Amino acid sequence: MSAGHDHALPSSTNERNLRWALGLTFTFLMAEVVGGVITGSLALISDAAHMFTDAAALAIALAAIRIARRPANARLTFGYHRFEILAAAFNALMLFAVALYILYEAWQRFGTPQDVQSGPMLVIATLGLVINLVSMRLLNAGKDASLNVKGAYLEVWSDLLGSLGVIVGALVIRFTGWTWIDSVIAVAIGLWVLPRTWVLLRSTVNILLEGIPEGMNLSEIDLALRAVPSVVDVHDLHVWSLTSNRPSLSAHIVHDPSMSEPASLLSALHRVLAERDIHHSTLQCETQACDQASPFCDLGDKHASAHRAEAGMDPNARPPP
Repeated sequence: MSAGHDHALPSSTNERNLRWALGLTFTFLMAEVVGGVITGSLALISDAAHMFTDAAALAIALAAIRIARRPANARLTFGYHRFEILAAAFNALMLFAVALYILYEAWQRFGTPQDVQSGPMLVIATLGLVINLVSMRLLNAGKDASLNVKGAYLEVWSDLLGSLGVIVGALVIRFTGWTWIDSVIAVAIGLWVLPRTWVLLRSTVNILLEGIPEGMNLSEIDLALRAVPSVVDVHDLHVWSLTSNRPSLSAHIVHDPSMSEPASLLSALHRVLAERDIHHSTLQCETQACDQASPFCDLGDKHASAHRAEAGMDPNARPPP
């Protein structure tokens, strides 16, 4: 049995940037809520609602990073890294709820348009745009390394587009008097947010269900392991992620002991996995296939047969006893 480990902690830079973004967002949130009520603008209120979810998302993301730093213990042997994914999933659900509410409210207003004060609406939306630009700049560096930060980034990004939409709506209302455009902008914001929120939620659910990480192919990994000299068979192969960009792998490796020593075999296998950005692995070396009658080994055998067929090999070939 062998394992390779890489337990990098969440970035302190991400935490600092999240803290700054949270401070800016919360400060402006109060002004935008008041402005939305005073002007009577649904688009501005929808932007304020997104700003609220921004603040909540940033606070949750910040808390998740701090909690994820807690060391593993006898009860949680993997530590608290998965909390970041739970935070990202919660942020996605919040975005869904806000978008659906705005769509509902806009539908109600189409029948009964309300007066909108375009001047204050324009000023507040412009200030919100500046705040969002600064927050996006702060979060941009960490969004690709953490789904948690990416969730917060998408919150701010959606709010930035919301601010742009409100600005356009305020200008149209000011020069044409078409107050119904306010509801149209609100609907556009909601429809833009929904598909991107679905992508984020799908990514978090995949990790929570321990699905194979995005961008990885189980067949390719299986064949790469089989290509290592002295490897006879691979079964019980599993690839999953503990959190963002932290793929893990476990597998049973049947090898020919006359061709290589276990130590050199493991080094070769770890190099193959490292080339595919898998640095946390548990490999069990065997001289013959395990005879454990478990669903996991059965599943591994089915994968192996499928992968052999893809590679033009005999799918029914079995390792020697």
